[in-house]
Amino acid sequence: MPTAIIADDERLMRDLLRTRLSQAWPELQIVGEAKNGDEAVQLVGELRPDLTFLDIRMPGKTGMDAAREIGDASQVVFVTAYDEYAVEAFERGAVDYVLKPPEPERLRITVERLKERLKERSGTAEGAAPRAGAPAAVNMSDTVSAMLTQLAEKIAAPKPKYLQWIQASIGQDLRMIPVEDILFFRSDEKYTCVQTDKLEALIRKPVRDLAEELDPSLFWQIHRATLVNVNAIEGVTRDIRGRHLVLIKGRPDKLEVSRSFLHLFKQM
Repeated sequence: MPTAIIADDERLMRDLLRTRLSQAWPELQIVGEAKNGDEAVQLVGELRPDLTFLDIRMPGKTGMDAAREIGDASQVVFVTAYDEYAVEAFERGAVDYVLKPPEPERLRITVERLKERLKERSGTAEGAAPRAGAPAAVNMSDTVSAMLTQLAEKIAAPKPKYLQWIQASIGQDLRMIPVEDILFFRSDEKYTCVQTDKLEALIRKPVRDLAEELDPSLFWQIHRATLVNVNAIEGVTRDIRGRHLVLIKGRPDKLEVSRSFLHLFKQM
């Protein structure tokens, strides 16, 4: 029966991958879990699993670093949030990977490929010739190792630190509001309104400053006075004057989109 370990610093992701793997591959035994690269390397040495699922972004020793240490002791499968650069590199290097969050259909395809790889590893170990047309088992060849080095350098590059909380006034009180709870920011001449699903608060920081301090993948500036949480967008409509308006999920608000920001919605 094939065995595997899962290495990811996020407990929820480990649990989700374990669940999805049990559905897609009931025979696979998850024999251990690790929350960083060091633990993963240690577990591989102790348990010798057939497969090691490695998150490429972990604190300390990354999945890339761990993969180089693991070498051919276990078939490595990288787990990554969608990253065009990483996916392209994995496919070019014939490296197995799973995208976060693991979707059942995509994972099923990966599982079938991994089963073939394990058969090839087993056949090679017993001296059998590889079966024609089967995917070749991956080892840490010079090409793959070089690819891992390039990706590791990309991952290790310093990431900008974005605001995680907004301190806002509500009457006489100050509240700390997590940015992911904020639906949109809208400024007037003096204040900026902070709108969540449950409350409205005021801050003195203008939108132009917030735009530089918030994660641009989470908050889109759609007007010189407006920032909107991408996850709060229901859709875009046009009024009788031809203006584009962003609709907010579960709310009556309609936020005007300036012409210079319309490109953000071309794929919607």
